[in-house]
Amino acid sequence: MTAVPETELLDMDQVKIDPAWALRIPANLATRRQVLPFTEDDGSVLLACKDPEDDQSIQAVRRYISNPIEVVPTEPGSLFRAIQRIFQDTVRWNGNQSEPVRIQFTGTQAEPDSDNIVALGDEIFHAALIRQATDIHIEPTSNDVRVRLRVDGVLENYRQLPVAVHNPLLSRLKIMSGMDIAERRAPQDGRFTLSSEHSNEIDIRTATIPTKHGERITLRLLATQTQDLTLDKLGMEDRDLKRFEHTIHRPNGLILVTGPTGCGKSTTLYAAIRSLINQKSLNVITIEDPVEYVIDGVSQVEVDTNDKVSFYKALRSVLRHDPDVLMIGEIRDEETAETAIRAALTGHLVFTTIHANSASGAITRLSDMGIKPFLIGAVSRLYAAQRLVRKLCAKCRSPYEMSEDEAILLGREELVGTTIYRPKGCRHCAGSGFMGRVGIFEFIPFDRELARIVSTRPDETEIQKLLSDRNFPDLLDDSIGKLILGETSLDEIASVISPY
Repeated sequence: MTAVPETELLDMDQVKIDPAWALRIPANLATRRQVLPFTEDDGSVLLACKDPEDDQSIQAVRRYISNPIEVVPTEPGSLFRAIQRIFQDTVRWNGNQSEPVRIQFTGTQAEPDSDNIVALGDEIFHAALIRQATDIHIEPTSNDVRVRLRVDGVLENYRQLPVAVHNPLLSRLKIMSGMDIAERRAPQDGRFTLSSEHSNEIDIRTATIPTKHGERITLRLLATQTQDLTLDKLGMEDRDLKRFEHTIHRPNGLILVTGPTGCGKSTTLYAAIRSLINQKSLNVITIEDPVEYVIDGVSQVEVDTNDKVSFYKALRSVLRHDPDVLMIGEIRDEETAETAIRAALTGHLVFTTIHANSASGAITRLSDMGIKPFLIGAVSRLYAAQRLVRKLCAKCRSPYEMSEDEAILLGREELVGTTIYRPKGCRHCAGSGFMGRVGIFEFIPFDRELARIVSTRPDETEIQKLLSDRNFPDLLDDSIGKLILGETSLDEIASVISPY
């Protein structure tokens, strides 16, 4: 055991905690002794400790962790809050849990008891909340069951479980989701809600599919609280934020956000709605699949997976309720597109999303759906494209000069020698080099000239040339700005944007 030299006490409020280590020790040990293992570094587990000289507490932790331990002197208040945040929910879900979950097996075919399976499931959910994961993947293989969490868009390994755990754990999750536990050959969908002390209600959508080694299940976690959904936290540059805020206060028209699945389109629209209802009284109705966040004061309609309530059917009915603002989760077909255009033409402000590679591509996408080009030009107010990239950890990002090859990759040879940053990894970011995500944006504000040009049905290349001539920044421009500011890395940009 060695102590890590520190010039100042570690602030646990600024640390990304790895639940794979934090949950190794019992809640009562962490609470009573004020110790918390929070990440691994070069094979050693870092232990946040209120008193680095308390050998008795450190030896108690060693009962549960075989790796070498490095003690990190920690600011007591932040350590107390971290322990409360991690273990209070676990105690509430699992009852009187004095020990961490430990499933014992006497052979490869041994069946764990039901209490252990319930505790294991709760531990996985709790770990996902600690890591702020968006998805849980439970995947059977020939040798074990792999549990992975999607954090900041990247899958992380959490645990590998014995094969004997698979069927009882899957049955437990199916029961919670309202699925048929006897059906193992056909895909199924379900849902349930968990309540936790700090995160309130978490809506969880589940999906199973049969594979060669058994059914795999994916669980999507939808946090229902929206306190942090504000426009200024999305990552828009000041000029784009002002333009967006101005446009959403227009009395009518179509505001459309585009991008691939998981790029944050819905989050942007939720933030826009919150901004509107915080400033004035409005009748706001949304149609979503699924409802990802619950917003007080907004009527939210969920599309039925059996198509009893489709986007089109719900939209036609919603228009009879005199909404000031409509949000349509996604335009998927011509009928929905036509109804949304008609709503925007008749005095409603319509927010929606569509799948396209760029903001200009959304224009041609609507045209391909059969919408007349002059209608697109008449109702459109602003189109946005966005992506999400991981943010570099400000504590450990490493500066270097952009090489010629990297500048050529971006198509910006003039940037050779510019200082940019790469991830390194430290105790604050759990060794990943990243903390959170930030949006990259591209905006097309419509005016009379652009509306006139769109009505002539130009192709995407022509629209992009027009925007370039008018010096509207695109996704690449915005990402390069964030790259130079040290907010993200070149590899992150390359993973979501093709310069050509």
